[in-house]
Amino acid sequence: MLLRRYTKATIAILTVLVLCMMGNVVVGADLKDYPSETFEFIAPAGPGGGWDTTIRMVARVLEEQKIVSKPMPVVNKPGGGGGVALAYLQTKKADPYTVAVYSPPLLLINLSGQTNLSYKDVTPIARLICDYGAFAVPKNSPYKSMADVMEALKKNPKSVKIAGTSSPGSMDHIQFLQAAKAAGVKDIRSIQYIPFQGGEGLAALMGGHVDLLTTGMAETVGPMESGDIKVLAVTAAERIKTGPMAKVPTLREQGIPTEFTNWRGLFGPPGMPDYAVEYLSKALEKMVATSQWKEICQKNGWAEAFCGPSDFAKFIETTNEQYKGLLEDVGLLVK
Repeated sequence: MLLRRYTKATIAILTVLVLCMMGNVVVGADLKDYPSETFEFIAPAGPGGGWDTTIRMVARVLEEQKIVSKPMPVVNKPGGGGGVALAYLQTKKADPYTVAVYSPPLLLINLSGQTNLSYKDVTPIARLICDYGAFAVPKNSPYKSMADVMEALKKNPKSVKIAGTSSPGSMDHIQFLQAAKAAGVKDIRSIQYIPFQGGEGLAALMGGHVDLLTTGMAETVGPMESGDIKVLAVTAAERIKTGPMAKVPTLREQGIPTEFTNWRGLFGPPGMPDYAVEYLSKALEKMVATSQWKEICQKNGWAEAFCGPSDFAKFIETTNEQYKGLLEDVGLLVK
């Protein structure tokens, strides 16, 4: 009886040890074999916007430089200022093959009450770049400077139709309201803001359906060079030194004392395995060192700002607190 009892206990212990060893083998196999499947790269907006451009350039360089061997097709999941894609990521919990690009709207759509999901519901992989906002008007616009726009808004805050490529209370909206507040516009809550998806905002501007487009700087480079639009200002602290945007003044140069930085980085779904985060962050670190990536950054006016998962997580937490204060200032913080 006693021998049988010890035998059962021994078998139970051995079973646990074997299962633990098997678990270790599986984890090791995951790390060794990863990646072994096709990735899903997600742009949380339609084609033509900053998110779409960024993640497509990432996929291109990773593939062409042979840094990642598996396919990285980009899927557009527009809607809700990034909220639709954020909700989709929740259905991919712990998936090592789903990667999305995000920027300030990841934080802003939560702080403004558009979604209950937040930065805590994704896994930071790496910050890649810092971009800046731009304010553009049609080529035949009567507004020659941001000072002209602000003077019109001071007289009548509803006189200028503002388009953006993010939802109300998100990045494009906030960067314009911040500029308007800094310029001395009193009734910033009455300013007309019309959200569009992806490249639709630019189309509306060129078609004369809106008066001004507030968007990412990269989205304005092509149509500015072709003469279809005029870019009145960028939100950088100092004038861009190289490329086509070097001729565009900052807000500060026009007497509007403010700036707005648009960082962009990659995230995985909640619970993304550590081995996937490590692999991807190292792959991205290799990518940002390539001449191909540096040329893309220069062409689009992106400032390189790489940091890995740990530092990126700290940056996100600190930035979220900063955005809270900004939204509270313009009356859009949902507590």
